[in-house]
Amino acid sequence: MRLGGRLAAAIEVLEDIERRHRPAADALKDWGLSHRFAGSGDRAAVGNIVYDALRRKRSACWVLDSGTPRALAFGALALEWGMDADALDRAFHGDRFAPQPLDEAERAALSARDLADAPAAVQADCPDWCVPLAEEAFGAQWVAELAALAARPPLDLRVNTLAATPQKVLAELKDAGAAPAGMLAEALRIAPIAGGGRHPNVQAEPAFRKGWFEVQDLGSQIAAALAGAEGGMQVLDYCAGAGGKTLALAAAMDNRGQIFAHDAEKQRLAPIFERLRRAGARNVQAIAGEAGLAPLGGRMDLVLVDAPCTGSGTWRRRPDAKWRLTERQLQTRMAEQAAILDAAAAHVRPGGRLVYVTCSIFPAENARRTEAFLAANPAFAVLEPQVLWRARFGEAAALPRISGGGLVMTPAGTGTDGFFVAVLERGPG
Repeated sequence: MRLGGRLAAAIEVLEDIERRHRPAADALKDWGLSHRFAGSGDRAAVGNIVYDALRRKRSACWVLDSGTPRALAFGALALEWGMDADALDRAFHGDRFAPQPLDEAERAALSARDLADAPAAVQADCPDWCVPLAEEAFGAQWVAELAALAARPPLDLRVNTLAATPQKVLAELKDAGAAPAGMLAEALRIAPIAGGGRHPNVQAEPAFRKGWFEVQDLGSQIAAALAGAEGGMQVLDYCAGAGGKTLALAAAMDNRGQIFAHDAEKQRLAPIFERLRRAGARNVQAIAGEAGLAPLGGRMDLVLVDAPCTGSGTWRRRPDAKWRLTERQLQTRMAEQAAILDAAAAHVRPGGRLVYVTCSIFPAENARRTEAFLAANPAFAVLEPQVLWRARFGEAAALPRISGGGLVMTPAGTGTDGFFVAVLERGPG
């Protein structure tokens, strides 16, 4: 397929997403199944256009003066692929599968509009109702912070030190463009793709199948590292899900001590068993539901709460979620977070730690949650975030934003997805 055919396919997928209100990943999967003639390069390029259109939805609407799927797709090529009206015409010339070329009104809008003149929420590519939340989080930098959340993400990997070294994995993935990500010795990064390119399928690599590495954003790796798990500890990963942070904790503990990987729903835990086997993590016990946690009450050295949240920190990777999110959903998540923190705290021993993590950028889910918890639970106190950061990464590492006793990581600030990490300690009494 040429670019014109790929653009037409992207418009078709965007129409499906709009019509059926479904996740982009599902719509793209269905398109691929019904267009089996499309090669892997075609599918990657179509996916790039769709995700670019969703990341830059508001700015694409603004520069094309239209919110149709067609305008979003053309806007994606203009904003992310650097193509002006003439370049688009040249690219589609003679391509019978291309959509209709830009009409005069579309050409005029694209040529005349400069995104620097757009309203702030358009430049930030965010819903209007999120603006006060972003302003509270980032102050005068909120537009730049949210614009960074609308950019293409890198592909981050965590070397599994139970099975390999960073040097060993780098040698295996040299053709994939992997390089040290910084901050953590075991963190590797493959830079964001450009245009119609695609990231390598690293999960097809023999090194992945042998358990040498996992796909995990650098921010998630840092959050697990700040938890401070050490060999011999008793650790509860309260909202373990598929086990990404559980695996990082197991490696940090060198398979010594015990990790209890818990989730309220058995189905969410299902992927963890194969991941544990592949990684060689032998100190993990999976627990589904609350009943199995009863013997752990007041005994844990470390309880990690990777709380359910809006996922606003992952908008680079799941941009469609940005436009489906509602204020009501935010309120629901906040109530869940409060209940989970209270339940998890009961398992922390005197002198133990409770680590609260979200992949959200909203203070309502982050600083406000920890502040409310501390007010209601005077036995706990926050550990100074700058001290924790310096102890783990040294004086030379740039300190992230601090809010409500926690650290805020973002694409603009730390080159990661958006994460919040607060470490609380229970008093000795």
